[in-house]
Amino acid sequence: MWFNTLVLALRSIRRNLLRSFLTVLGIVIGVAAVITMVTVGNGATLAIQNQIAGLGTNLLQVRPGQRIGPGSGGAFAPAFIAADATAIAQQVPGVLAAAPESRTGSVVVANGRNWSSSIIGSTNDWMITGNWTLSDGRTFTEDEQRVGAAVCIIGETVRRELFGPSPAIGATVRVRQVPCEVVGVLNAKGQGAFGNDQDDLVYMPLNTFQRRVVGHTRVATLQVSMMDGVEPEIVKESIVQLMRERRKLSETDEDNFNVLDTRQLGETLSGTTRVLTMLLGAVAAVSLIVGGIGIMNIMLVSVTERTREIGLRLAIGALEREVLLQFLIEAVVLAALGGVIGMLLAVGASVGLSALMNVPFVFNPGVNVLAFAFSAGIGVVFGFFPARRAARLDPIEALRHE
Repeated sequence: MWFNTLVLALRSIRRNLLRSFLTVLGIVIGVAAVITMVTVGNGATLAIQNQIAGLGTNLLQVRPGQRIGPGSGGAFAPAFIAADATAIAQQVPGVLAAAPESRTGSVVVANGRNWSSSIIGSTNDWMITGNWTLSDGRTFTEDEQRVGAAVCIIGETVRRELFGPSPAIGATVRVRQVPCEVVGVLNAKGQGAFGNDQDDLVYMPLNTFQRRVVGHTRVATLQVSMMDGVEPEIVKESIVQLMRERRKLSETDEDNFNVLDTRQLGETLSGTTRVLTMLLGAVAAVSLIVGGIGIMNIMLVSVTERTREIGLRLAIGALEREVLLQFLIEAVVLAALGGVIGMLLAVGASVGLSALMNVPFVFNPGVNVLAFAFSAGIGVVFGFFPARRAARLDPIEALRHE
C-alpha cells in the first residue's frame, strides 16, 4: 500500500510539473536562506575568533584611562613608561612576556615611493605578545635596542607597496626624515578584528622611536602575554595591584588605567555575531512558513480538481486513510524536494558569499539536516488539512461533482 500510494503521489506531481515547481519555490527559498545565513554567520564568527587570536598569545592590554572608548579619560591619565613593562614581566607570576608599545602615523619613503603607515616602537618582546614571526631577516640585537639604532622591521603591506618584487632586507626607509635600515619582514596576518590592515606597519626599537621619531618617552600601551594554563583574572589582579603601586594611587583613588583581556573581547564579538546569525536565520525561516502555506493552497486546489477521481476511488473500496496518505505523501514529497534543492542552492550561495566577504566557509551538517527535516515537517503540517478534506469526501457527492 505504501509503495502504491507513493507511485500515485509521484504521478500526480509529474502531471503538473510547472505547478509543482512553483509550489516548492517558497520552500526552496526558505531552506536556502536559512542555511546560507547560518553558514555565513558561522564563518564570520570563526573569522572574528581567528582575528582576535591573531592579536596575541593570551594577550592582556594595559592602557591609560579608566575604560576603553570615548569618555575613558585616557587623554588625561598619565602615560606608562618602558620600565612598567619590565616590572610586569619580572614581578607578576604567569606572565610570558611584556612589551611597551607606542605608535604614531607617518609617511614612509623608500625606493622612490611613498606610503602612509603606522610606526610602532617597542622591544623584541612585542614579537612574542603579538604572535609575530619573520618571513625574512632578523629581530633587533640587544645593542640596537639599547642605543636606539636606526633599524626597523616592516610589515608585508609596507614591503609590497614600497619594494614590490625587489628585496627589502638591507634597504633603507625614511620615517619622518629618519633613515632606517630594514633588518626584517614580518609574516602577513591580514585583516584585523576591527577591519584594519595588521600588516601595514613599520616596527623599530622603542628607544629609536622615542628619541628620533616622536621626541618623548611616553608609552601608550603595555602588551602582556600570559603563559598557557594560568588564570587570567589572577594575572589581571596582580597587574592592577602592581600598576597602582607604581602610579602611586592611594586606596581611595580609582584606577587611572584599564586592563583588557582580548579573549573576553573575542567572546563578546563572537556572541554578538551568533545572536545576529540566529536573528537572520529566524527571519529567513519565515519564508518556510510562507512556502508551507503555498503547499496547502495548491493541495486544496488539487483536491478540488480531482474530486471525481477521489470519489471513484472511495466508491470502489479505497479506505479514507489511503486517500489521506496519498495526498499527505504528495505534500511531503513536494516539501522534501524543495528542501533538497534549497540545500544545494545554499551550498553554492554560502561558498560565494564567504569568498566575497573574505570569511571561512564552515559547512555545518546539523544545520542542513535540521533545515531539511523542518521542510519535510512543513509538508506534513500544511498538507494534512487538504489530505483530510480529500479523505472525508462523500463518494456520491464527489461523483456528482462537475
